[in-house]
Amino acid sequence: MDPVGMSIRCPANGERAVDGTQTNIPFLQNVLSNGQFLRGTVDTQFIDEHPELFNLRPGQNRAQKLLHYLGHVMVNGPTTPLPVKARPSPVDPMEPTVPMGPPPSGLRDVLLREGPEGFARAVREHRGLLLMDTTFRDAHQSLLATRVRTRDLKRVAPFVAHSFSRLFSIENWGGATFDVAMRFLYECPWQRLQELRELIPNIPFQMLLRGANAVGYTNYPDNAVFRFCEAAKENGMDIFRVFDSLNYLPNMVLGMEAAGRAGGVVEAAISYTGDVADPSRTKYTLNYYLQLADQLVKAGTHILCIKDMAGLLKPQASELLVGALRARFPTLPLHVHTHDTSGAGVAALLAAANAGADVVDVAVDAMSGMTSQPSMGAMVACTRGTALDTGLPLERVFDYSEYWEAARGLYAPFDCTATMKSGNADVYENEIPGGQYTNLHFQAHSMGLGNKFKQVKKAYVEANQILGDLIKVTPSSKIVGDLAQFMVQNGLSRADVEAQAEDLSFPLSVVEFLQGHIGIPHGGFPEPFRSKVLKDLPRVEGRPGASLAPLDFEALEAELRSRHGDDITPEDVLSAAMYPQVFEEFKAFTANFGPVECLDTRLFLEGPKIAEEFEVELERGKTLHIKALALGDLARGGQREVFFELNGQLRSILVKDTRAMKALVGEP
Repeated sequence: MDPVGMSIRCPANGERAVDGTQTNIPFLQNVLSNGQFLRGTVDTQFIDEHPELFNLRPGQNRAQKLLHYLGHVMVNGPTTPLPVKARPSPVDPMEPTVPMGPPPSGLRDVLLREGPEGFARAVREHRGLLLMDTTFRDAHQSLLATRVRTRDLKRVAPFVAHSFSRLFSIENWGGATFDVAMRFLYECPWQRLQELRELIPNIPFQMLLRGANAVGYTNYPDNAVFRFCEAAKENGMDIFRVFDSLNYLPNMVLGMEAAGRAGGVVEAAISYTGDVADPSRTKYTLNYYLQLADQLVKAGTHILCIKDMAGLLKPQASELLVGALRARFPTLPLHVHTHDTSGAGVAALLAAANAGADVVDVAVDAMSGMTSQPSMGAMVACTRGTALDTGLPLERVFDYSEYWEAARGLYAPFDCTATMKSGNADVYENEIPGGQYTNLHFQAHSMGLGNKFKQVKKAYVEANQILGDLIKVTPSSKIVGDLAQFMVQNGLSRADVEAQAEDLSFPLSVVEFLQGHIGIPHGGFPEPFRSKVLKDLPRVEGRPGASLAPLDFEALEAELRSRHGDDITPEDVLSAAMYPQVFEEFKAFTANFGPVECLDTRLFLEGPKIAEEFEVELERGKTLHIKALALGDLARGGQREVFFELNGQLRSILVKDTRAMKALVGEP
C-alpha cells in the first residue's frame, strides 16, 4: 500500500524508514501508528476527524539523525569546543586480547558477599599494596579535559576485568565526568555507569561525591543528595569517596550518610593542603588533620582517604601523616590520593605505603604523570618482590598502556601536552589542583596570555591568601581561580584588592563564597575583607543545604515528561535536578541528532572527509554503511545541502551554515 505516494518500509525492529521526503515524516509516523488507519477503515474525513495527527514529535529515525549530525559537523565544525588546533588521530587503538569466559573474581565479590564492613576488613587484612586505577576518570579529567567518551572506555573494559581483578577499585564516575558527559560529549552519564558495570562485574567501582554538592557545584536539597546516591548504587556504584571543598564537616557528614544509607562503601576523604612536615605552616597542621579524622571515623566512615588534589604530599609529609593516622586507627583502611604535578608522586606514594597505607591511586602509564596520578607501572615494578607487592602482572600493564597511548591520540585537541610539556615543582608554592592547573594553562594560552602563565600562578597564590588560605578543590579551587583571573585581567595586586574591596565588582563565585553558600572554611572567613565585599548582603548561617526545601521529584518528572515525552527515566530526573540547563540542552541535542555515542571518536569530533566510507553500529545486528559524498554551495537562507550514501541509497541533509552567516554579517 502506498497511500501518500511514497516508499514506506516497516522493518521488524519497529523503525519506519520513509523515503522521498524531508518535511512530513513526523506526520506520516502519526498516521502509520493510528489504529483506524491500520485497520483500513479510513475515508476522506480521516484527517479532519483526527487532529492529533498534527501533534508532531521529532523523528525517531536514528540513521537520519546521525546524518544530520555528521552534516552539521562537516559544515559548521565540532559541536564541542576544541581548545587547540591539533587533529584527532586517524588511527583507532587496538583492543588488547581478552581470554574467553568470565573474568576472575575480585574484591567486588567480597563486597557483595560481606557488605561494606566485611569489605573494609578484607582490605585491611590484605597482604600487599592495593591500587585504585583512576584512568577511567581523574586521569583523563586532569590530562584530556574530561573528554574521554564511553565508547573508548568500553573497548578496553573487558581487558581490565580479566587482567586486573586484584585492583582495589576503578574510579570511573562522579566529579566533572557527570556534567561533561551531557554538556560536551552528549552522553547519558548513567548509561556509562550501566554499560561499564556490565563489562566489569568483578572490580569495585568508585566515584567522587562532593558531599552536599553531590556531583554539582552548588548545594542541593538533602533529599536530592540521598536520592542521587540511591540511584548511583542501584546502577552499579560501590564505593563513594566523599569530600568537601573546605573540609566542612556538616557537608561531609550529609554525603557520608547519603552514601551509607544507599548501601555503599563510605570513603571519607580529608582534602590535603599545606605541608605537615613544615613547622612554619601553622594553619593546616598534623593535629588539624588528626582531629578531622577523629570526627570522620566517629561519623562512621568505612575507609579513610587523604585526598591530595594538588600533589603537595612530599615523601616526608606523606610518611608523617599516614604514620600518625595508622597509629591512631590501626584497624581502619587508609587510602592515599595524589597528583604527580611536581614529579614526586611515586616517591610520595611509596612513602605512604611504607607508613601503613592500604591503597594508593595510580593511572596507567600512558595516562599518568604531570597533573594526573603517578604511574601504575612504576608502582607495580617498585613494589614487586617486596612486602608491598601489588600482585598485578606488569606485562598486562604494558598492554593496557599501549591501548591508552593510541586512544590518547584521538583526544589530541584536548591534550594538555599541547601547551604544557612537563610537570612543575612550583605547585608546592601555588598549590593549584591537578585538573585546574591544566585548565588554567589552556585558558591562558587561548587568551593569548601563555607567556603570562607565571603571572596567573602568582595571582592564584595572592587570591588564595586574600580568601584566607583555603583548602582548594572543586568548587573552592574555582573560586580562587576566578579571583586570580579577575586580578590579572584588571591588573590588581593583593594590596589593591584588599584596599579597594568595597568598590570592586568581584566575580559572583567569590561573593557567594563569602556569603557562606558552600560552607564555612577552617579558621573562618577573612575579615575585614568579607565585610567590605558583602556590605549588607545576606549571609548563610550553618550548613547551606539545611535551609533548602525538599525537591519535589514527582513534579519535576511531570514537568520533564510534558517537555520530552514518556521516555524520561528516574535517572533523567536526577540529571535534571543536578544540572537543569545542561540536561535541557542535552535532550534538545539528542532529539535533533540522535545517538552520537555510536560514532567513532574522530567522526564525532570532526566529521568525515568527502568520499570517506565508514560503518556505524547502532546496536548489535544493525549497522549503517555511510559514505560522505559532497557539500553543496551556500544557498539562499544560509543553508548547504550535504550529500551522503546510506546503505546504498542517496540521502541529503540541509544544514544551516552558521560560520558563513557570521561572516556575512561581520561577526567575529
